[in-house]
Amino acid sequence: MDSRIREHAEIIVDHSTDVQAGDNVVISAPSVAEDLAVALHEVVGDRGATPVYLANDARADRAYLKAVDDEAIETPTHTQALYEESDVLIRVRAERNATETSDVDPETQAVRSRANQPVQEAALSSRWCLTQFPSQASAQLAGMSTEAYEGFVWDAVNKDWKAQRKHQQRMVEILDPADEVHIVSGDTTDVTMSVDGMTTINDYAEKNLPGGEVFTAPVVDSVNGEVLFDKPLYHQGREITGAHLVFEDGEVVEHAADQNEALLTEVLETDPGASRLGELGIGMNRDIDRFTYNMLFDEKMGDTVHMAVGRAYPDTVGEGREQNESAVHVDMIVDMSEDSYIEVDGEVVQRDGTFRFEDGFEE
Repeated sequence: MDSRIREHAEIIVDHSTDVQAGDNVVISAPSVAEDLAVALHEVVGDRGATPVYLANDARADRAYLKAVDDEAIETPTHTQALYEESDVLIRVRAERNATETSDVDPETQAVRSRANQPVQEAALSSRWCLTQFPSQASAQLAGMSTEAYEGFVWDAVNKDWKAQRKHQQRMVEILDPADEVHIVSGDTTDVTMSVDGMTTINDYAEKNLPGGEVFTAPVVDSVNGEVLFDKPLYHQGREITGAHLVFEDGEVVEHAADQNEALLTEVLETDPGASRLGELGIGMNRDIDRFTYNMLFDEKMGDTVHMAVGRAYPDTVGEGREQNESAVHVDMIVDMSEDSYIEVDGEVVQRDGTFRFEDGFEE
């Protein structure tokens, strides 16, 4: 086995989820990620914990969703019960076919998302980690050779997370006490939002692996302006390009997309919270230096911001503040590398992808 796989497993178990003796651990992974699943079982066993293995297969998921009537889709309470009785959830993503579910009706996907919301809540109440295993399909989607993509993934995952935490903490100290954030990119994105009273999280690979972002939740009714998400998004096996949202008092009042606009509409109409922002994230992982059509990596790029419509993470919602509730959480990315800036309480803290505390920043 490649030594980088064992290192990946150790980071998940020791850093991201802090597995202890006696813990009940759920490991969910597709067959293409078998090597990482095996390594995780070894490391979990070394720590004296007890694993349960769930197959996470897109072909099986597609078969179910193509066969079932929407009216028959219910909350899988048996899965919910498993998560509620577990201490740690480790979910590994890897694709044999990145577009496997592209022919599933978006409305069926939305019904499924709503039914799964209690399961999501149970999963997020445990110590959890979402990570990626480098598969051939993901490499192909990224336009890279398998070997190059493996190096890209493990360079972004197997790194000094203490140093990354220190680097990102400088942005946390700027954003956490702030009131207003203003984001401008060219003449297509100009949006303001309040983060007053919200909590800023330093993501150094405790939950998402790789980590490499600083994120918070906007005050629900504070978002105003327009955003062009100029990086593509793969959602439910389909590519959405040129997504454009217009916000008034926190709600999306206009939207469009160059490709798969109907899918974007389905996302925004999932439930009332789906047309509001649940997250503002700022990418800070410099080892992720190219776009790969994988949101787990792309949202961490150091010259991007991302915003998610839908559910806000509870940890980002300050005491006494409203949490945006939704069955969906869909991230979309704005390229901030040129003709762009982030302003926090009237002070520019990033210009053209360079942070104020980095070399090369220009006033």
